[in-house]
Parts: sequence; C-alpha cells; structure tokens
Amino acid sequence: MSPSTRSWNRLARSVGTSWRVDETYVSIRGRWHYLYRAVDKHGKTVDFLLRRDRGIAAAQAFFRKALISVAPRVPRKIALDGHVPSRRALWLLRHEHPCWRNVTVRTNRYLNNVIEQDHRAIKRRCASMAGFKSFANASIAIAAIELAHRIRKRQFILGRNRPRRGWSLKHEWAIALA
Repeated sequence: MSPSTRSWNRLARSVGTSWRVDETYVSIRGRWHYLYRAVDKHGKTVDFLLRRDRGIAAAQAFFRKALISVAPRVPRKIALDGHVPSRRALWLLRHEHPCWRNVTVRTNRYLNNVIEQDHRAIKRRCASMAGFKSFANASIAIAAIELAHRIRKRQFILGRNRPRRGWSLKHEWAIALA
C-alpha cells in the first residue's frame, strides 16, 4: 500500500454492508483484463482490483482485499450478476473466514444497476486512452481514476469547516496529502 493510499484511507467514510459486485473489462496491450469492483447500495465505492483473468482465484483475491479495506465492518448482503466463479469464490471463502458464513449472496442483475452505472466513470476514462501499454501502468492509472471518483462522490471526511461548494479536487488533494 503506497503512502498516498494510506493518507486517503485514514480520511475515508465507512461504507454500507450491502454490496453490489461486478467485473468489467479493460484493454491492456490488446487483451482484455478484468476490473473487479464493489459499491454499497448507496453507490459508495468499497474496493476494486485489476486482474488478468476472471476465475475463482481472481474473485477470491478481490473479496479478500475488499474485506481488509472495510474492516471491521463486514458485508451482510452481496448482490452478484450471475458470474458463477464469483459465487463459487464466496462459497469457498466461507471455510476460510467466519465473517463470510453470514453473508447472504443474491444473484439479481437489476440490483447491480448501481454498479453498472458506476462503471461509466472508469470506462469513459479508459476509452479515451485507447487501452494501456502495460499492466503496471494500467493498475496505477485505474487506482488514480478510482480515487478521483471517490473524491467526487464525497467519500472522505476532509474537515468540519470545509465549505460544501467551490472546492476543487486540487484543494482536496492538498488536504489529504498534508
């Protein structure tokens, strides 16, 4: 975890316990790579992970990372879009960590409309870049896009006397990195 990520995480607001999880694809060197993302039912970003494949191991890695990022709050409900490896990964994680045993897993593509709309910000930025040249550069760029998107969604506590309007992302970056 980079120092700037730690700086931002100390300012993060907590997310809800009802998650919507989905994966989307990103082009890197002409091949599809998969970006796993989760938001809560109000649209706050829980976490994201860029992987080369969409198998069970990739889904498990994403769920482990998401659980660490929201600890000690754990999800109560997770809505999936029908991708079988994601459901299988959650089933296998029940043996690994006790918090996954109480999670209700739902498969309903209409509940995932929140995250499908949230993918737009990533897709819009990545489409204008016409793909990435390397996996490392793609992961750095996507992390920056996700961070800017979380700032725009006001997922950080940046002080009590902060005016609601008229602040730019530049001011918010300066506060978080101070």
